[in-house]
Parts: sequence; C-alpha cells; structure tokens
Amino acid sequence: MEIGSPCQDPVDPSDREVAGALDVLAALAQPSRLAAFRLLVRHEPEGLPAGGIAHRLGVPQNTLSTHLAILARSGLVRATRRSRSIIYRADLSVLRGLVLFLVRDCCGGAPDVCAPLLADLAACRPASET
Repeated sequence: MEIGSPCQDPVDPSDREVAGALDVLAALAQPSRLAAFRLLVRHEPEGLPAGGIAHRLGVPQNTLSTHLAILARSGLVRATRRSRSIIYRADLSVLRGLVLFLVRDCCGGAPDVCAPLLADLAACRPASET
C-alpha cells in the first residue's frame, strides 16, 4: 500500500491508496484471519509454519490455507520455503502503511492531538529502541 508521510497536511488519498487500505481491512475482517495475522505479528521475525498456525488457532489446515492465501493477496503475509516447510511471516510494512493511512490526517496541524496514540505505539518498542 502506498502511503504518505505521517502527520502531513490533510490530503485526499488517491484511489489506489483507498483500494489498498480496503483490501487490507477486508482481509482482516474475518476472525480466523485476524487471529492468524496477530499470531504472525507476535512471531516476527521468525514466522511460523502453516501447521503451527493451524494448531495454535485450532483451525483445520485446509481452511487455514484459504485464509493465508487471502492474507497473502492483501500483502499482509509473506510465505517462504524452508526445506519442506512453508514459513509464513507478517509483512509489518503493510501494517505500518495501513496504520499511517488511517491516522495520517489526525494531527490537523496540532501534533499533540496524536500524542496519546504515538505514546501507545511507542510502548510496543523494545527498550533498546526508545
């Protein structure tokens, strides 16, 4: 998803930006897919094999395969082959793009408006990055 810089002057998003955001939101708008994506985010950067995801979520592997394909088409998930396994990883740049798309105009010239949101997001960082 193409994004602008955060807290820029309010600007109407392009049709492409809107379509990208809608694709990502639609992919997450199902309980098993949302759970799978959140699980993969927690397991970054190592990722998880499909069987491990299915087991942890209690979802049949064939059903999970469909969900992972939808997440992959939206760009939220990447798959790589490691030996005989396919390892799935969350693409955090797409998540970042979605969050920035949603909050890009929140500042409206007053960055203090976004301060609570930014503080909550900063709390997610490891201590070495703060």
